[in-house]
Amino acid sequence: MTDRISEAARTVFGRERLRAGQREAVEALLAGRDALLVQPTGAGKSLAYQLAAVLIDGPTLVVSPLLALQQDQTEHLEAYGGRTRARRISSAETPKQREEALEAAARGEVEFLFLAPEQLANEAVHAAVSALRPSLVAVDEAHCVSSWGHDFRPDYLRLGELLEGMGARTIAMTATASLPVRTDIVERLHLQDVSITVGGAARENIDLSVERCLDERDQEQRVVAAVAGREGSGIVYVSTRKGAERYAALVEEAGRSTTCYHAGLAKKAREEAQAAFMASEVDVVVATSAFGMGIDKPDVRWVVHANIPESPDEYYQQVGRAGRDGEPSTGTLFFRPEDLALRRFQTVAVPKPSEVKRVFAALATLPDAGPAEQAEAAGVSARKLARIANLIVEAGAEGETVGVDEVRARAEGYQTLQRSRVDMMRGYAETRRCRRQFLLAYLGESDTPRCERCDTCRSGAAAAEEEQAAAAAPSPFEPEQRVRHGSFGEGIVISIEGDELTVLFDEVGYKLMSVPTVVEHDLLDVLA
Repeated sequence: MTDRISEAARTVFGRERLRAGQREAVEALLAGRDALLVQPTGAGKSLAYQLAAVLIDGPTLVVSPLLALQQDQTEHLEAYGGRTRARRISSAETPKQREEALEAAARGEVEFLFLAPEQLANEAVHAAVSALRPSLVAVDEAHCVSSWGHDFRPDYLRLGELLEGMGARTIAMTATASLPVRTDIVERLHLQDVSITVGGAARENIDLSVERCLDERDQEQRVVAAVAGREGSGIVYVSTRKGAERYAALVEEAGRSTTCYHAGLAKKAREEAQAAFMASEVDVVVATSAFGMGIDKPDVRWVVHANIPESPDEYYQQVGRAGRDGEPSTGTLFFRPEDLALRRFQTVAVPKPSEVKRVFAALATLPDAGPAEQAEAAGVSARKLARIANLIVEAGAEGETVGVDEVRARAEGYQTLQRSRVDMMRGYAETRRCRRQFLLAYLGESDTPRCERCDTCRSGAAAAEEEQAAAAAPSPFEPEQRVRHGSFGEGIVISIEGDELTVLFDEVGYKLMSVPTVVEHDLLDVLA
C-alpha cells in the first residue's frame, strides 16, 4: 500500500516525499476507514484526500465553505490533467453551468466535484450527488461543524446527515482542533472506525510575546507604536468593529498604509480591503475575527492582538497567519485584564424562551423550507435559528413546549464552557511557561520542548518553571484520562506540562490545576 501511495504522489502530483500525517490518513482511507487529519495551514492536508482519490475508484466529493478555496483547488487539480479533472457547483456558477457539471460527473468525466455545504443541502443537488455514488468525501475546514470551533458555521450542521446515506468513506480536514473540537467533528460527521492524525501544530518561526498594559490609553499607545515600528505586512486583531475603525485611523496617522475589515462593512468594502492587503497595496489590515478563513498571504511578518481573543483556538489560528513562508515572524498580544470581562460578555447569549418557542414553531410548520424562510417566520436571524436548531437536536427535544427549558439549559452549558476558554486565554497571557508549550498543550500536544523564541523563554522564566516542575514528584495523570472532581464533576485530562494540569470538565469547561495541590488534597479521582 505504501508503495502505491508513494508512486501516485510522485507520478501524479510530482511529490517525492510525503509530510507527517499525510500517509497515515491515506492509508486509513485505502483500508476503508474514515479519517480526521489535523495539520497546520500549508502542511498539505489537501494532498491527502487527492492522493486517496486517485487510488480509489469512483468520484470524490469535496465540501468546502469558501468559493476562493474551491476555485484555487479546482484550478490546481485541473493543471495536473488526466486523472484529476475537477468541477465546481457553487453560487458563482449559473444554473446551467451547475447542471452541466453534474451531468459531466454522471458521465464519469469528473474525478473531483467541489461544492459548499449549502449547495449539498439543496434537495435536487443532494439527490444528483448521491446518485453519483461517490467513493470518497473530503470535508475541508471541518472545525466549522463544531459549536466549539472558532469558525462555527450553521451550514455545516446537517453535513453528517446529508453524507451518511452516500456510503462513502470520509476524510475531515482542519488546520487546528482542540480535543473537544475533534470529538465534535467525529460525532457530527458520523465518522466510523476513524483514524485521527494530529500533525505538529508548532510554528517554530513565530516569536510569541505578551505585553501587559496599564489602562486603555496605555494599551492604545503601545499597539500603535508597535505597529508603526514593525516592518512588512501585518494584521492587527481587535475585539469590536468600533475598535477596528479607530485603530485603523490611528495606525494610518502613524504612517502605515492601512485598511479596515469587519462584518459590519458592505460586502464590496470587505472584498476591496482584503484584495488590497493580499496584493500588498496596503501594509496593514486592522480587523475583527471576521477576517479569517481563507486568508493565506505567505509574507505576513507579524500579527498583533490589540485585545485578548476569545479562546486559545482562535488565537492559534489568527497568530498562525504570520510567517506562512517559513521566514521569522512575530505574534504579540497586548493584554489588559479588563478586556476579559468584555470577552466573557461577548460569548453567545442564552436564547430567550420566546425565541426558542418561535424556532420550534417555525421548524414544525415549515419543515421543508430553507433556513432564511424559517428564520423569517421565527423572527430571528438565520445564524440564531441555526444555533437554536442545533441546541434542540443536542438537547433531544421533540418540538414540545416542555423542551424550551432543556434547550436553554444546553445553551447555558455552552456559555459556561465558552467563558472557560476566555479564562484559558488569561492563563496564556499570564503564564511563565513557554508560550508555545502552553498553546500546544491546550491543543493536546504534551511534552513538547521549549521554543527558546518567546518572551518567557528569552527571559529565563520558562526554564525556571521547568526546573521547578522537574523537581516535583511525577504526575499520576495522563492525557485523555477521565477524572472526577468533587465540585467540578467529570472531565478529561487534556495535557500535563510540568506541574500544571489542564482538565476539560463536562459542566464547567477548562480548568488549570496544580498537580502537587491536586495530589496533596486528593482532588481528582481517575475513572476506569
